[in-house]
Amino acid sequence: MTPDRSESLWSHVHLLTVIAQAGSFTGAAQRLGLSKAAVSQRVAELERSVNLTLVRRTTRSVRLTDAGQRLVDDTAESFAQIARSVADVRDLAGEPRGLVRVTAPVALGRQHIAPTLERFFRSHPQVRVELELSDRLAKLAHEGFDLAVRHTSSPPDNHIAWKLCESRTLLVASAGYLRRKGVPQHPSELAEHDCLAYLRSGPTQWLFEQADRPRAGHDPERVSVGVQGPLSANNSELLRDAVLSGLGIAQIPDFSVAAALRAGRLREVLPGWRPVGFFGDAIFAIRPWSRSTPKAVQVLVDHWREQLAGGFGA
Repeated sequence: MTPDRSESLWSHVHLLTVIAQAGSFTGAAQRLGLSKAAVSQRVAELERSVNLTLVRRTTRSVRLTDAGQRLVDDTAESFAQIARSVADVRDLAGEPRGLVRVTAPVALGRQHIAPTLERFFRSHPQVRVELELSDRLAKLAHEGFDLAVRHTSSPPDNHIAWKLCESRTLLVASAGYLRRKGVPQHPSELAEHDCLAYLRSGPTQWLFEQADRPRAGHDPERVSVGVQGPLSANNSELLRDAVLSGLGIAQIPDFSVAAALRAGRLREVLPGWRPVGFFGDAIFAIRPWSRSTPKAVQVLVDHWREQLAGGFGA
């Protein structure tokens, strides 16, 4: 590839990164305002220029070859930095505007993030939000996200992080289940109960710390118990609904069970003990580090800090 030809194909390389993010030619075409035919043509031109196949296309899917993925991996951060620089310059115009791509957990996003957006758009009509809900932890810069809402205790050091609110994990069950199976009085008794676990690899161990203040000179008592039950799942809404049906006991973040607790449909179990180390103890908005934050991103973060300031009331 000659130097001049290489420069003329930089936009084609960027197109490849958008295809990787969108997962399809159609999605990439919509994001870039191109026709699907133009996307296909530019990919073909890029493949001819490097003499390698970069994209495998079938009737059902589009995926990058090893060479295509390497090209995307090597250039993703550079294109992300260009996007941040353009956003910084755009901000000189004054009013927040432009697209903010956000990733958030499914339950938190459905119940507490998305419902606030109507009010946000009334105040900031020039800002657009692309919200992807997934319990998978996305690589922000690599996948083109401007912002992530994360449920964690320790946001990554190499990112900018804004704390939106506190969060806590609750052990809950339905009144019907507790009538049938009895109310545990100590965490060790959970080994004899039907426990619905958040799906993770390896044996399921639940760790609890005594919530009451320990005597002077003593650390809070901690208890670890191996649990099992009929269902494991990777979504807190699904676990909450299973608990509501009387299937068992589960550890669930407060943002998923607060309404059911207030309505009396669920009961907190072992209130004198605090679940430790499974979910985070705060909700953060994070973004890849940069010297400045685009106004559109900042006003969105400020909006969520205001909306979630009181926590979830569980």
